[in-house]
Amino acid sequence: MPEKYMTWTLQSSGATENLQYGEATQSSTALGSGEVRVSMHAASLNYRDLVIAKGSLPVTQATPNTVPGSDGAGVVHSVGANVTCFKVGDKVLPHMVQGVANDFLPRLDAISGGLGQAVDGTLCEEGVYPAESLVRMPINMSYAQAATLGCSGLTAWNALMGLRGRAVQAGDFVLVQGTGGVSIAALQFAKAAGATVVATTGKDVNVARLQQLGAAHVINYKTDPTWGETARKLTPDGRGFDHIVDVGADATMNQSLKAVRTDGVVSLVGVLGDGLNKIDIMSALWSVCVVRGVLLGSKDMFREMVAFCEDKNVQPALDDVSFSLADAKGAYERLEKQQHFSKVVIQIR
Repeated sequence: MPEKYMTWTLQSSGATENLQYGEATQSSTALGSGEVRVSMHAASLNYRDLVIAKGSLPVTQATPNTVPGSDGAGVVHSVGANVTCFKVGDKVLPHMVQGVANDFLPRLDAISGGLGQAVDGTLCEEGVYPAESLVRMPINMSYAQAATLGCSGLTAWNALMGLRGRAVQAGDFVLVQGTGGVSIAALQFAKAAGATVVATTGKDVNVARLQQLGAAHVINYKTDPTWGETARKLTPDGRGFDHIVDVGADATMNQSLKAVRTDGVVSLVGVLGDGLNKIDIMSALWSVCVVRGVLLGSKDMFREMVAFCEDKNVQPALDDVSFSLADAKGAYERLEKQQHFSKVVIQIR
């Protein structure tokens, strides 16, 4: 008999109210020759998942009745006839973009065709994914921790390690912004690589936790509107930062360009600004730096990140509140209200 399992589906974009939870039937038809059935144990939410549910722009519209979720971790339940890279019992993570080469760097069109938007994602008890889109889960992490790596973790890794010849190394100074998933992952990766990290936050309550994770200095950007210049003074001889992970675009880029060193790298990874400030792109010229757009990362980068996390025993920070699969809407609400620290996790099993 076909097996029953619980899953979320996004009936259509427009509002989180369109998320529906219910029972589904696992097809009794055999897996495709290159497919893997994964019993999901945990998922984490990203800002991407929220904007897909809302669907306010054409690029954020979801295919009707798609399983949402960009990130997840689980165990191989069964494999198709031609799958040799994984076996039953292996712990795996899905890459968001399917059907691409290992070194392919996704652009927005590819990401829009990815998990949780155009194809079924991770907010389900059972999922089927192409074997070539899966990577091995780190052996040093729980399912909840590993479920944070596929989207925000990989984006942070690409920002810090993805530019050839410019990977963060011991002795570098790195600036991260806020306490969202990408920023906290970048803090942890940079610290593990031996860099000195300066972090910003708008809430004093987060200062101690950022310091516990390895931030050498924390600046409140709300009480210090010229935080970029303040941060720069914390680097040797006021030279500026080797790497800056910018999550706010129009809200943060001008200060990032004041903080970066000559020939430093500013990785633009987010668009969390309010759209009220204009960015003077010529500031990059006057700063003599590299401004680099970063969207996700390749499968090769994913595997490199997994190996690094094992070698350095990176333990991803999680939000203090976790949710069951049935209460996934509560996770969306916590993310939307920005009540979280780092990653909002949904425990599936």
